[in-house]
Amino acid sequence: MKLRTGEYFIQEVFRSLRRNNWMSFASVGTVAVSLFVLGVFLLLVMNMNRLASMLESEVQISVYLEDGIKAEARRDLQQDIVNMQGIETVKFVSREEAKQRLSERLGDQKYLLDALGDKNPLPDSFEVTVVHPDMVGTAADAIARMDGVESAKYGQDVVRHLFDITRLIRIFGLVLMLLLAGATLFIISNTIRLTVFARRKEIAIMKYVGATDWFIRWPFLMEGMVLGFIGGLLAAVALRSFYAAMAAKIYSTLAFFPLLPQYPFMNYVTAVILLSGMVIGAIGSTISLKRFLKV
Repeated sequence: MKLRTGEYFIQEVFRSLRRNNWMSFASVGTVAVSLFVLGVFLLLVMNMNRLASMLESEVQISVYLEDGIKAEARRDLQQDIVNMQGIETVKFVSREEAKQRLSERLGDQKYLLDALGDKNPLPDSFEVTVVHPDMVGTAADAIARMDGVESAKYGQDVVRHLFDITRLIRIFGLVLMLLLAGATLFIISNTIRLTVFARRKEIAIMKYVGATDWFIRWPFLMEGMVLGFIGGLLAAVALRSFYAAMAAKIYSTLAFFPLLPQYPFMNYVTAVILLSGMVIGAIGSTISLKRFLKV
């Protein structure tokens, strides 16, 4: 593209934006709102995925032993579990320690344990961790079949439910964004169509004197990209402020909540938002030009 041609395209873009300032404002606002909603759902899904991954990595198997198991048999069982493939650690938890943990977990309601008196219904157990989270189910099933084991349980259901919620949020966000993207394309394409309609005679003359479709198309395509870029920029600035405020609020109450750090995460989100805005603008422009370039 020649320098003079590029200057002509840029002049045409800004002339068109001034001529249709209200429609341009509506287009920018629609893009900004749509991309802000996209960004919010993106932040939510990414952080929930991170939380689910961390919970999954911390899942451990609680192996409850049968009552009356002898110390020697317990030690042999512990060694058998240690020798299993994929097992990382095996820790013995006596019934007395388990009762103490339960008392601490109950906090102000630990008086509920007083009703038990000297009785301790909790069994001896092992706490087993595995090398990879996806091995938890297989390891738990194998351990549950060993002699001296009453049951082997793990908290994988919690992580599975969390992933189900994340999947629903992702689907809902995708559907909502498709609807918003459709509305945005409609607004932008109508904005460009007004410009094209006002210059329809000029476009026809340009085609008659030999101007290529791409020479005619470029100013309108660039206009759509500018509208999308400005809308994306507004959405990105709002998202950065929103995420910073949300992180400050969460950390003030849940200091150890595993939020994704703002940097470089928000830089990637900003790039995605800006690129999405420009793509939506370019598609809207392309849609509006098809009819007029058939002449």
